[in-house]
Amino acid sequence: MASESQQTTAKPARETGVTTPSLAVPPVSRPTRPDAAQLRSISRRYTGRWLQGYAHGKLRSDPVYAAAAGEIAARPAPVLDVGCGIGLLAHYLQAAGCRVPYLGVDVDEIKIRSARLAMHNVAQARFETGSCETLVRWQGHVLLLDILHYLDGPVQHALLRAAANRVAPGAALIIRTVVSDHSWRFAATRIEEMFIHRSRWIRNGTRDYPRLDALR
Repeated sequence: MASESQQTTAKPARETGVTTPSLAVPPVSRPTRPDAAQLRSISRRYTGRWLQGYAHGKLRSDPVYAAAAGEIAARPAPVLDVGCGIGLLAHYLQAAGCRVPYLGVDVDEIKIRSARLAMHNVAQARFETGSCETLVRWQGHVLLLDILHYLDGPVQHALLRAAANRVAPGAALIIRTVVSDHSWRFAATRIEEMFIHRSRWIRNGTRDYPRLDALR
């Protein structure tokens, strides 16, 4: 789901001192979906067979990367990826020809280190350790992919307001999240989240599954 900045009336959130990249981004042609060889090449930038396998599997099977690249390429602007993990979206955007300034932020220092090592030679892609409760100053696209349900309800709402306040005119707030409902998909996701938490891949377990009407 996407939300335009003109439709928000968010209050400014507490900010850190990271400089906002320039909005003077060159036009981007329709993104090209990376082929199998490119996806394997991206996964090999990570250290360790497990992490390489995880990266390859996610990039090959998760449709969110192509969807986000299409949205960003259509309206080029800097990208703030909140909860970026190991930075897979940044690699996908580069491989797809969507080379806009990118900042990935995640609370997990280990994942941020992995992200930096895997993309150490791309100047316009940066990764910082930080909390979603203190977003940097920004104007551009803002992405919240699969992170809202790891936050308590009040923190979710504050993050949504802060994120919307950082969306530039014409850019988008791009959200993917599981929502609380009576569907089989929600039931399956709850089971999946139990295994993810036990694996310790995600530091904090599920806090609050948002409802779709509350998000809107």
